[in-house]
Amino acid sequence: MEDHGKQSNDHNDTICAIATPPGAGGVGVVRVSGPLSSHIALSVLGEVPPPRTAHFSSFNDAAGCAIDSGIALLFTAPASFTGEDVLELQAHGSPQTLQMLMSRLM
Repeated sequence: MEDHGKQSNDHNDTICAIATPPGAGGVGVVRVSGPLSSHIALSVLGEVPPPRTAHFSSFNDAAGCAIDSGIALLFTAPASFTGEDVLELQAHGSPQTLQMLMSRLM
């Protein structure tokens, strides 16, 4: 039997994904889930937003230049859907913008 990859069962992983359907839309959502969510918020937003509060912010690249701006929400464990720390970035819905955010998060 061929091994086509290994699935991680490590609950210490931090993952990110586009959470809206493919294609262009008014708003696109990217979610980060795991223990590094606050660290990633600091890196991308320049600050850690207060938990469970909608926070308008710039979403910055590694050089500090804005990729986009939108709403950031931080849900801290265990008060999130997954029970982990979760950062949700609500950006403009351009597929290119969402891909740039994903590249920045990974």
